[in-house]
Amino acid sequence: MNSKFFLRPATMSDADCLLEWRNDIVTRQASLSPERVEVASHLKWLKSTIHNEHRKLCIAELNHRAVGTIRADKDKDKDGWILSWTVAPKSRGKGIAQKMLNAFIQGFDGVLLAQIKATNIASQKVAERAGFTLIEKSEGDDLYHYHRVCRA
Repeated sequence: MNSKFFLRPATMSDADCLLEWRNDIVTRQASLSPERVEVASHLKWLKSTIHNEHRKLCIAELNHRAVGTIRADKDKDKDGWILSWTVAPKSRGKGIAQKMLNAFIQGFDGVLLAQIKATNIASQKVAERAGFTLIEKSEGDDLYHYHRVCRA
């Protein structure tokens, strides 16, 4: 069977699954903002995100089922976009993060950055396999900073 994987822009109809994934304990442990998110603030955030030209939020689908999300935020201080990604709890361990990152990079023109917790070995490996280079290890906040220049 041929599996069909693609990224699409997030919509308000993705609100429930995005909130569920965001509040998953494993996701929160890997996140730079580990607190739980309430429904009202999530809906407000998603609505503003969808209409924000300095943020790109995509849903990864495999065989027409949402399996993860990848987000890019325009960095005001650096000339680049900061990436973050989350794999749906039921889809972890299946290479989804790698597929999402590779799909996002295709056709992207510019600088991509990733800030990954020192304890998040899986995401570090995903970034490195996608051609990101470790440029800094921040001791104070235990973050690894990755960088990749993409040309469309």
